[in-house]
Amino acid sequence: MRVLVAEDDEVLAEAVARGLRQQAFSVDVALDGDQALERAAYTRYDVVVLDRDLPGVHGDDVCRRLVAGGHDHPRVLILTAATTVRDRVNGLNLGADDYLGKPFAFDELVARVHALLRRASPARPPVLQRAGIRLDPAQRIVLRDGRYIRLARKEFAVLYELMAADGAVVSAEELLERAWDEHADPFSNTMRTTIGTLRKKLGEPAVIQTVVGAGYRLAG
Repeated sequence: MRVLVAEDDEVLAEAVARGLRQQAFSVDVALDGDQALERAAYTRYDVVVLDRDLPGVHGDDVCRRLVAGGHDHPRVLILTAATTVRDRVNGLNLGADDYLGKPFAFDELVARVHALLRRASPARPPVLQRAGIRLDPAQRIVLRDGRYIRLARKEFAVLYELMAADGAVVSAEELLERAWDEHADPFSNTMRTTIGTLRKKLGEPAVIQTVVGAGYRLAG
């Protein structure tokens, strides 16, 4: 669950990013339109939380360029202090998927991001289920055979990506990209350590399989 927060108010941007990370999202921050487009060019984001009044490349142009990227472009949630009906209509006509006026309640922002994730391509159900595991991303709840499992944020993020793959193999590189942010060290053992801890918490029978030379998959 990779999110880009593009907001020129650094205090607000970091507050939003910090809150989303606490919800197990992997979050990068861009403080102007140029940075936003640069990050989106080399990272596949699920959602971009986009301030409409960005310096540099204006937020409207950032939105247009993101949407022009094709059917698999990230979902765009526009943030702005301009909240008239005309402003909302204009924002949505740019190709944005949702629109949230400032000031906003953080819980509403999180709910809207989750709603956009459910509209991703391919669409994801609100609750993921496989191999006796039930994962509710909005509530951050994981159950296995009815047993509650407490997971750290990165463990939750990795399990989400494996469950969203629906049995397909997910490479270590892709897990690192999807569950960590741009500051992750690709040469560290963090990801493998997280997989090991996650396996222990999920218990027996083991459901996370290592596919040698390819990555990991969820059995079931």
